[in-house]
Amino acid sequence: MSHGDEQGYSDYGDTGHTRTRLPDHDPYGGAPRRPTRSPSRGLITVVGVVVLLIAAIAFANRGDHSSADKPAGAAGKPATSPTSASGTRPVDTKSMGVPTGFAHSEQGAQSAASNYAVALGSTAMFKTDSRHTLLQLLYVPDAAARLQDEMDQAYTADFLAKMGLDAGGNAPKGSTFVSRVSPIGATVQQYTDDNAKVAVWCVGLIGMAGNSSTDPVTSSWKTWTFDLRWSDGDWKIATDTQKDGPSPVPGDDPAATSDEISKAIEEYGGFTYAR
Repeated sequence: MSHGDEQGYSDYGDTGHTRTRLPDHDPYGGAPRRPTRSPSRGLITVVGVVVLLIAAIAFANRGDHSSADKPAGAAGKPATSPTSASGTRPVDTKSMGVPTGFAHSEQGAQSAASNYAVALGSTAMFKTDSRHTLLQLLYVPDAAARLQDEMDQAYTADFLAKMGLDAGGNAPKGSTFVSRVSPIGATVQQYTDDNAKVAVWCVGLIGMAGNSSTDPVTSSWKTWTFDLRWSDGDWKIATDTQKDGPSPVPGDDPAATSDEISKAIEEYGGFTYAR
């Protein structure tokens, strides 16, 4: 979830996003926490759909998105989407570490959307070359070309500096930049042989873990909806949108220290395949 949206977990939402109580002083031992940066939020809105949509939630200010259509089951109740094993084998091909070659089916569309959320919420989105590669890989050609220009204008050196990164998207020595999205579940809202609309419920992490950080790693919840198109033998993103939540009630777990977060990020790799 980098993730505005782009970058910062707070970008996970502007209103209604999960809030974690933090002490008035920086839990990482630095100066008092600065308020959420509205400038970055504005940048995220420009980027719109992607840019760590879930990642910059703590720093990005998003516009209001309309709720995605929800399929209805019996008696008007929302239909459930089973997550038990279906017997369909996971894809075994990857490009830039992202699974490719998804099944031409509803489950294949769910798998594609879930894995694309993981990729687009990663730290790779903060570096020009890897961001361009991801856009070309995950989006249909016309959407990739449009988003590349928009994101390049949003991911400026000034914006990256506000995230604590240098012009190349690198964290300062001794610090760990965190931007990660993990799908909780997915559902198919519409499906045809050529198009699919899939909503993915995600939790994201974003922030800087380091002794001098004033923007500690925070979490946020989003529902990321992808309009997919079957193109060149795989599912590709035509458009995507996000909305806040559903966000569970925060627990009473104590906030981890900067060192604990850095160690966890290094020891626990992100998922390489979802659904």
